[in-house]
Amino acid sequence: MVARVEEVYNVFSKKERWMSVIIVGIAGVFPALTFNFFLPAMGKIATDFSVSLEAIHLTITAYLIVQGVTPIITGPLADSLGRRSVYIYSFLLYVISSVVLSFSPNYPVLLVFRGLQAAGVASTVSIGCAVIQDLTPMCQRDSFYSFYQGIRNVTLVLAPVCGGLNSNWANFRCLFVILFGAALSTLAAILLFLPETLRSIAGNGTVPLTGIHQPWIWRCGIFGKPAHMHLDEMAVPRQRPKVDYNKFTEPFHLLRETDIILSLAFSSVIYAIWMMVTVSTTGLFQATFGLKEALIGLVFVPNALGTIAGSTLIGNLLTQDFLTACSIYQKTHSLPPTVVISRHSLPADFPLEHTRLIRLPGLVVIFTIALSFYGFTLSYPSLTTLGGWIAIPLLLQFLMSAMAHAICGVHQTLITDLWPSNGAAAATISNLVKCLLAGVGVAVVQKMLESVLIGPTFLALGLVVLVLVPLPIVQWYWGCGWRQVRDAKRSHSTAPHQSEKT
Repeated sequence: MVARVEEVYNVFSKKERWMSVIIVGIAGVFPALTFNFFLPAMGKIATDFSVSLEAIHLTITAYLIVQGVTPIITGPLADSLGRRSVYIYSFLLYVISSVVLSFSPNYPVLLVFRGLQAAGVASTVSIGCAVIQDLTPMCQRDSFYSFYQGIRNVTLVLAPVCGGLNSNWANFRCLFVILFGAALSTLAAILLFLPETLRSIAGNGTVPLTGIHQPWIWRCGIFGKPAHMHLDEMAVPRQRPKVDYNKFTEPFHLLRETDIILSLAFSSVIYAIWMMVTVSTTGLFQATFGLKEALIGLVFVPNALGTIAGSTLIGNLLTQDFLTACSIYQKTHSLPPTVVISRHSLPADFPLEHTRLIRLPGLVVIFTIALSFYGFTLSYPSLTTLGGWIAIPLLLQFLMSAMAHAICGVHQTLITDLWPSNGAAAATISNLVKCLLAGVGVAVVQKMLESVLIGPTFLALGLVVLVLVPLPIVQWYWGCGWRQVRDAKRSHSTAPHQSEKT
């Protein structure tokens, strides 16, 4: 009897895998870099084009809408055409858009090509995660994910600071020249060094790559020789997988589920309000404190730190809550310790909704209080002229950012748990709804500030949050029943297929 040799998950060396992860990590910073680099310069751009700040906000609306829609298309393409192909065409679009924006002769050009810029980088984060999954088994991904997230966090903090400094001493078009240079360098690195990693095309690294899937450096046979040593000489290049058109529509299937709609609605409104606070920062702080662009860039740092703190904190708490709930469930049902409860196949009576939503009340209370008082800290000259008063609204921004991202993290995790068959579809529809609502919010926030004034505007947004509080309450009490009905339907629909196979 011949012993079966277990196939290695990926044959690339650790050094080769790290080189690929560094490249996709750099590519993954572009959404945050492109968005935050632009924020401190909005006032200067409005002056240059002789348009209102509200008109400049519309360029961000265009950016957000395209950022929400694009992954619906590029996600399935990356799963069929390959990661490398989508990277190359995406960055080509981004480079071309940046070239046009570096001239920006008028406002319509700025509006259109900011949207095209978003299309170029909207999917780089999710595709980068997919590359890490292609290259490494689950037990080895932590260090790669830590680097991948870490470099994006650094970008969140540095991008507005650098954008403010650049806008203070140079024409705003220089922002796009810098982005063009960075994107062109990243595209060159992808073309030269990044191999295709999609396992249906590249396997575990032993399948020969041809055409667009092969890094240019491999063709010259100098620096690429070590990679060729992994190839199986008996293997032949695989045919490109066919595009599964069902994947383009699957994210929309989630909109038929009541509990998922509730999570999407609540988290997306919170995200939209946070985006309204963020985008309005430039105009408000320039008018209230008379800050130049260089200092406006620094004003965004507390917001960025809140984003990092909120996302990190809630991730750890959710993991802890789930493990605690699993332990209690095992004891309650007298299950042996060897039984592992998986997020992908939860028991029907597992208290998933309670486990995920238990932290939500405290987060919502802090977010609502900070939001309601935020506008009034910017409304009274007798206060804003006090030395150091600027720290008060910045502290509230930190709290709002941290709580908003924590709330969104809670609901995104819950949505993924409720739709375990395809986490990518859950992330895609969540991104779409959040970006669409945020785009609408950004488009109207300046008009609200001018018509209703600063304090009442943010107080009204706080009241909007209170009006939506019943949504998670309904999910708390009835969500488990809806989940059980959905799981029962799935089991009935898969049962005939299983019986046919047997």
